[in-house]
Amino acid sequence: MTHRSDWPAGYFIGERGPQTDAALVDAFRKLPVPNIGDCMGRSTAAVGLTAYHNDANLVLCGPALTVKVRPGDNLMIHKAIEMAQPGDVIVVEGAGDLTQALIGGLMRTSAQTRKIAGFVIDGAIRDLNEWAEGGIAVWARGNTLRGPSKEGPGEVNSRVSCAGLVVSPGDLIVGDADGVIAIPHDQLTTLLPRVEAHALREAKIRASNQSGTSDPERFNAILRAKGCPV
Repeated sequence: MTHRSDWPAGYFIGERGPQTDAALVDAFRKLPVPNIGDCMGRSTAAVGLTAYHNDANLVLCGPALTVKVRPGDNLMIHKAIEMAQPGDVIVVEGAGDLTQALIGGLMRTSAQTRKIAGFVIDGAIRDLNEWAEGGIAVWARGNTLRGPSKEGPGEVNSRVSCAGLVVSPGDLIVGDADGVIAIPHDQLTTLLPRVEAHALREAKIRASNQSGTSDPERFNAILRAKGCPV
């Protein structure tokens, strides 16, 4: 095991994050991201990202392999793809820079070969027609045809800040048509039953709304508590 002091300034490759049981990953894959967000206090979500994989039904769910790069440079993303295990989600802190793309079609092909689940990029991508073929998820800040440098510096498997999310290696990344969220690894087992219960409650409310028997008292009680004469 190496330490930061062993690396030149700006460079670091850390250990993989803690493993997550496959059954736990599959359970979260079945749950809507908004329900997960509700149970995490409605205060966490990736901000400003767009899905470029052209498939609203594609669900991203897997452990984070994190990358921090200098804006416009993708050296360490190449290293992360090399290190990735099947099902990993590569999460990139790219400072939201849109002047140069961090990943493109060739890297997409490499990621598919390694069975990487997808990418969450706080930066730009290119080769949109290839990403739109689907099969691998990608959320990014934007796109540009201008390609990146491969000089570094950068880090792999350190804590990153990506589009408003703080992500540590091994955190669970879940993304669907509504957006992307990161669940800290140490919260997974306690959060799952809460999200499942929340999803059931919403299903009951949905059925009540569809039948025309929704309870107006649910909201009238809130209004009365605020002094409204309803």
